[in-house]
Amino acid sequence: MNEESETAAKESDTSRHFVRQWIEKDVAEGKTGGKVVTRFPPEPNGYIHIGHAKALCADFGMAALFGGDCHLRFDDTNPAKETDEFAENIKRDISWLGFRWSGPGDGTEPGLYNASNMFDAMYAIAENLIKAGQAYCCNLTQDEWKTYRGVPEKPGTPSPSRDTPPERNLDIFRRMRAGEFADGEWCLRAKIDMASPNIHFRDPVIYRVRHAAHYHLGDKWCIYPMYDFAHPIEDALEGVTHSMCSLEFEVHRPLYDWVVDRLDEMGMLVERGGVKIRPQQREFARLNLAGTVMSKRLLRQLVDEGRVDGWDDPRMPTVSGMRRRGYTPAAIREFCERVGLSKVESTTDFALLEWCVREDLNRTALRRMAVLDPVKAVIDNWTGPAREVELPDNPVDPAAGTRKTPFGREIWIDRSDFMENPEPKFFRMAPGREVRLRGACIFKCTGCVHGPDGSVAEIHGTWDEGSWGGNAPDGRKVKGTIHWVDCATGVEARADLFGPLFTVDDPLRDGPDRFLEYLAPESKKTVRFYAEPALAAARPGDRFQFERTGYFVCDGPLAFNRTVSLKDSFKPGVK
Repeated sequence: MNEESETAAKESDTSRHFVRQWIEKDVAEGKTGGKVVTRFPPEPNGYIHIGHAKALCADFGMAALFGGDCHLRFDDTNPAKETDEFAENIKRDISWLGFRWSGPGDGTEPGLYNASNMFDAMYAIAENLIKAGQAYCCNLTQDEWKTYRGVPEKPGTPSPSRDTPPERNLDIFRRMRAGEFADGEWCLRAKIDMASPNIHFRDPVIYRVRHAAHYHLGDKWCIYPMYDFAHPIEDALEGVTHSMCSLEFEVHRPLYDWVVDRLDEMGMLVERGGVKIRPQQREFARLNLAGTVMSKRLLRQLVDEGRVDGWDDPRMPTVSGMRRRGYTPAAIREFCERVGLSKVESTTDFALLEWCVREDLNRTALRRMAVLDPVKAVIDNWTGPAREVELPDNPVDPAAGTRKTPFGREIWIDRSDFMENPEPKFFRMAPGREVRLRGACIFKCTGCVHGPDGSVAEIHGTWDEGSWGGNAPDGRKVKGTIHWVDCATGVEARADLFGPLFTVDDPLRDGPDRFLEYLAPESKKTVRFYAEPALAAARPGDRFQFERTGYFVCDGPLAFNRTVSLKDSFKPGVK
């Protein structure tokens, strides 16, 4: 666990009462064998998103808090859409967030496990269940099984294959593995309780036929374990002590415990410190974020249909998208800590995430002047060469230093900072009014020139030669201060400005099949702008506050993404 992980864990204590108390109790009772072990088990079929970041903070945070290990396990039991690209990007995103997996590993690298490396063990466990009369092969279709399974209020009807002798089941299961049957023709069911009020406990499928090549194992297997069967086996074989899941898995917990019981009977539980490690599962509410979707299936649809520019599109709720948008790891972790862990489903306002981002960037982002909607202003009485203005790189962090930027006769200002016929309470540039040019001087507007279309093409005025540095020599008050860029030395750049991807807080209000109806028609706008020369040195990933405009991140040579606007009325805990 790295230093950032440990810091995040210490800061998160107050938000994880029930999880922390659960682990503390187990540690006190000696159930962990001297080490708390957690795991983060993503399926490599897409990029992880902000909801996974919450789980990461819980899994890695609890391991760090108790001085244990958190494994990274790729749950690659469903081969259809799993790839190395997804796996590698997941590793990159986790590392970027400040977490590092640890533990023995399965031979690939320390702390890293792949469910597929346990397929042989899982198959052997399934055969043992068959031999013990605790699993059987079933050829009912899914629709037929819905009828047999029944409803929670009444016992289900046993499958016609339920009491087939183990020898017959073992023969069919081996033929399933040999590829004799088509997808869906046969499956292997755990033989548990057809009268259980928990529908997931009524002889659930634990293996199915799936003729699909695996991204690591190729065509070695044509049968694959179900997640509910594989998950407890993986936890047990890795020596995981505490398995944290999202709330929808609460009804699956009895099956998790049933599988662990069977492994205990087979003598397959790991021993550590003289203690038999029995993994336990607990659940917390997943993160629901207003204004977006968090299903990887739906995110994949956005990507596959070209509705966004890839998994790392800055409008996406993926960690990669947020990185490209300029969000910081610290801000995302802080957001997850503020959301906390709960047993109650709720939806979090996207404004809280943006608030966390602003708070962190205000402390860390370098300041630069940039004019996104430029109009030229000419200082008619300026004579002599250009001068240099010295400005702080970050006024809240004196250690960040200062930079110098040129200032001359012609400058770019933002079009919104000028009004030919000013409205009440407009304190920026207007004919006959004075305004302070940030760090440079006091400028008095004398008029403007219009272009062929009637819009303002150029602004004219004079400067107070005694006001260099920005203060009037006679002490008069000037209300407005605006930013600017020197025309002669300013650099031209491109910025992508992002709005919400959807037009409503709940794009799933009419169901997942209609969420695309709420896509915002113009959630991305590209503009050309001018900036002070220092911005030319920006490298991808460098974050800036464009003064009086917002926070931006470099996304390539002289290309920037707007991270978030400069101000918002949102306050944490205030509705």
